[in-house]
Amino acid sequence: MVVIMEPGADESQIEQVIENLNQRGFDVHRSSGVQQTVLGAIGVQPGFDERIIRVLDGVSDVQRVTEPYKFASRSWKGEPSIFDINGVTVGGKEVILVAGPCSVESEDQINATAAHVAAHGATFLRGGAFKPRTSPYSFQGLGVEGLALMRAAGDRYGLNVITEVTDVSKVELVYRFADVFQVGARNMQSFDLLRELGRTDKPVFLKRGLAASIEEWLMAAEYVMSEGNQQVILCERGIRTFETATRNTFDLSAVPVVKNKSHLPIFADPSHATGIRDRVIPMARAAVAAGADGIIVEVHPEPAKALSDGPQSLYFDQYVSLVAQIRDIARAIGRSIATVAHS
Repeated sequence: MVVIMEPGADESQIEQVIENLNQRGFDVHRSSGVQQTVLGAIGVQPGFDERIIRVLDGVSDVQRVTEPYKFASRSWKGEPSIFDINGVTVGGKEVILVAGPCSVESEDQINATAAHVAAHGATFLRGGAFKPRTSPYSFQGLGVEGLALMRAAGDRYGLNVITEVTDVSKVELVYRFADVFQVGARNMQSFDLLRELGRTDKPVFLKRGLAASIEEWLMAAEYVMSEGNQQVILCERGIRTFETATRNTFDLSAVPVVKNKSHLPIFADPSHATGIRDRVIPMARAAVAAGADGIIVEVHPEPAKALSDGPQSLYFDQYVSLVAQIRDIARAIGRSIATVAHS
């Protein structure tokens, strides 16, 4: 249930409503906007008469939230969520570029990539230090060494760092190096991990699961948000279907659907969706045109020698072309590419 306070409601009126809801068994979460305060009342109280709250001083409206996800819903927050991450605005009019290798492989590799993407529009450096792979014999990442190399490269070239956290035991470690936690597709429903990330104060980049519905994806976001962390960024990275021509099926329709259902920013990952570098740029263009708030792509100095995901990693010149093309698309729909990272 959502309680919308009147624009002029004072603090005593708001506190009275919160106390009233608490007495009736609701857990209350407060969201203060520019013009008015919204209270989210979480809990199941059979037979509860919402008129009890509606008539209290300062209350403008009371609405039932029918979606199973509450905090991620447009009913809870009507305007888009906008996050400031070290000076980079996520969820606003600027389209964010996140770029880097699939895995951190060496100091030279991550520094060369960071320098290149920072010079061409990226504000976030991506890269894996812990890699959950289908095969136990595949490269699993450099671990702590990879985190340190990535943090150093990010600091050197003014880039925020986003990297995957694979389980609860690594949250504290990754927290020390990353600006944003990434939850990979395989962990979208690792609920203990989501809850733990919900207790931190850093944004969570939540990729859609391999076969997850949009509702299941938003419910995964709800796990994070229900613990107090409202900074969730969704990422469409393709879902598994019967089609074999691409690595996954890129569900671009998810972008406008999520925009309608949720206030959370949504990014797109054309690298994992297609699996082939020549298809990444067309799908990145399409994602920006569909309304994605950001693009995350894999870039590598020598994709043919990459230890993971080489076939879908862009060459440096391809990345430059991608940036130029999506900048034109963004301009056509009244947006721009963010170019200022933190120092």
